[in-house]
Amino acid sequence: MSTDLMLLALADGVSYAALLFMVSLGLTLICGVMGIVNVAHGALYAFGGYTASYFTLLAMGHEPSTMMLFACLLAAALLVGVVLGTVLEVGLLRRVQMRDPVQQLLMTFAAFMVLEDVQRLIWGTQPYSAPDIIGRLGTVHFFNVTYTSYQLIIIPIMALIAYAGLLFFLHFTSLGKQVVAVTHHREMATALGIHAKRIGWLTFVLGATLGALGGAMAAPTTSMVPGAGADMIVLSFAVVATAGMGQISGALLASLMIGLTRSLAVYLAPEWEVAVPYLIMVLVLLVRPNGLFSVAQARRI
Repeated sequence: MSTDLMLLALADGVSYAALLFMVSLGLTLICGVMGIVNVAHGALYAFGGYTASYFTLLAMGHEPSTMMLFACLLAAALLVGVVLGTVLEVGLLRRVQMRDPVQQLLMTFAAFMVLEDVQRLIWGTQPYSAPDIIGRLGTVHFFNVTYTSYQLIIIPIMALIAYAGLLFFLHFTSLGKQVVAVTHHREMATALGIHAKRIGWLTFVLGATLGALGGAMAAPTTSMVPGAGADMIVLSFAVVATAGMGQISGALLASLMIGLTRSLAVYLAPEWEVAVPYLIMVLVLLVRPNGLFSVAQARRI
């Protein structure tokens, strides 16, 4: 494998890992705080991508600036996170949170299937994308490799901003500390006067927004088609399982591990591309059944 091809594989891996991390970050937050394996998270990714593409197409009719196009991506993620996140949390998850985990899994899977049909009802089956912003931001040249600035710089920066912002929120704000308290002991936090239902809603909307942000940031680089959410949620679960339930920093490292190895497999052994993330997950779970960064005694974020 030549040096240029290796650099290209690394650039692909970092860009993909950043997108995967944004989606996994929201899923990790929801799993860690609410204890629910939310299969419907994949639909949030898809809705974020479709909505971002739709907003961008509308904006292109008014000769928008690059900043306006970027604002369309963020606005789509926020809209999907708040609206769809509230509908799912209030209408579904709040009612099944104390039930058997198998019932929770089945309910969120059912919600995912319904949202997949809603997605087809709204946007049809034709692919949607928003590639205009990529051309405006130009390319980056290193050695003999040319790569788009959006994928190599903007997406990883957004992932790091989301990571740093979430850590700051959890550890340095009053609401964030309440989220941590509910995570460690919901009953005790309620006894101390914390409104657990409100914290649950806030947590889910925040996680939903992060999932939709991953879809919105992916819209300029790929075509959103039916089934995109299913592909991403499976990989996101691989990240969460590899890192450990609720491990935010672990999800960052697991996303990089899976993203880079998957990208290298594309160039070195394409037939192994699909299997590599799950092989990593299986190998990790054989050695560390609770994930690389988790402990068996407590659920942490």
